[in-house]
Amino acid sequence: LDEIDIKREQLVIAVNARQEACSELERQAGELEPEIRAAKQGLELLRLEHEQLVNEAEEHARARAQIESAIQDLEQDRASGRDSITELRRAVDDLSREIRKRESELSRIESEYSKAVKAESALRERFDVADQQRKSLLQKQGRSGQFGSKQERDTWLNAEISRLEGSIQQQRQQFEAAESEQAEIQNRLKSIATSMAETRARAEASVQQISEMQAREIQLREEKDVKISQRKDLWRKEARLETERSDLHEELKRAERSLGGTVDRATSEGLQALPAIRERLGLSGIHGPLFELFEVDETYRTCVEAIAGSSLFHVVVDTDDTATKVLSELNRLKLGRLTFMPLNRLNPSAATYPGASDAIPMIERLVFNRRYQRAFQHVFGKTIICPSLDVGSGYARSMNLTAVTLEGDKVDRRGELMGGFVSRKGSRLEAA
Repeated sequence: LDEIDIKREQLVIAVNARQEACSELERQAGELEPEIRAAKQGLELLRLEHEQLVNEAEEHARARAQIESAIQDLEQDRASGRDSITELRRAVDDLSREIRKRESELSRIESEYSKAVKAESALRERFDVADQQRKSLLQKQGRSGQFGSKQERDTWLNAEISRLEGSIQQQRQQFEAAESEQAEIQNRLKSIATSMAETRARAEASVQQISEMQAREIQLREEKDVKISQRKDLWRKEARLETERSDLHEELKRAERSLGGTVDRATSEGLQALPAIRERLGLSGIHGPLFELFEVDETYRTCVEAIAGSSLFHVVVDTDDTATKVLSELNRLKLGRLTFMPLNRLNPSAATYPGASDAIPMIERLVFNRRYQRAFQHVFGKTIICPSLDVGSGYARSMNLTAVTLEGDKVDRRGELMGGFVSRKGSRLEAA
């Protein structure tokens, strides 16, 4: 028996050492998991960035080809633009030569017109002088002395008058023709000036329009570059978020599997079916399982889980009528079993606490909505947290409470002790 006791002690020591080594390995594995996930996420991001860089390189190649083509088009447009400007300049030069030609013709015609006017004036003066001389001669010599008869005199006078009138008429026709030609030239000059003004206006408008279009093109290219950069940033952000979403989805699946492994199959099926039933029946009174309705510091997680037990998965509802409807739907669909806590039926009695520093009411360490006060009072209301079972035993017997240590060892008012090693790997609250 002594030898067996010695071997047992040696085995206990070895088992404890292995448990400590196993716990240390689990802790290290837990610390490495985030690093592994981060490394996988970084690798996925690098892969996506590599694909994006390859796509950008292809886009840059296409853009380069487009730019080279655009340069060729611009050179062609520039050549055609030079041809158009040359044609416009040639047209302007032709118009200028035509204007100079017409101005020369106008000068010549005005000179001829001036000469004609002067000739007419001279002829009129000569006519007046001749007429005056004629009258003077007639007065001096007498009519009979100049002409043989009255008829000869009249014939000569009529011929002279006809000759002078013809000359006057010819001078008037030349003057009218010169005025008509001058008016025509003036009209043509006005038309040419108007055409030149319109051509200049069109040319200036075209230059202004080209400048505006070039400025608009530069602005649009800059906006395009900004949008392309924004699109690339959004692609990277989308890839990063997609990778994070995938990682979170995997973590969620692992957490769900871990949580499902802490309860029986029927309860797990019922909890999975609960959201769909709530949506299908439109029941706003389903508040959810108890573990979803509170938060607790990691320090108290083990003792809280020891006290709550399977009550963590009890579903809190507003009334027993809501619970009945959900139970009927579960039976109809054959989707597991659930335990409900109707708030209208819960009426926990008030507990009296020691008020000592070594006896902390557990419910004071929980963070929850006060509308669920009855449910938490029902589960945790008569529990205190003590530093040891010795201290807790005294309070349990004297105050009619359940005492629990931070390690999860507890003693109730009847004196029953429960405890032992608690592995964090199977923690329900950790999984939740």
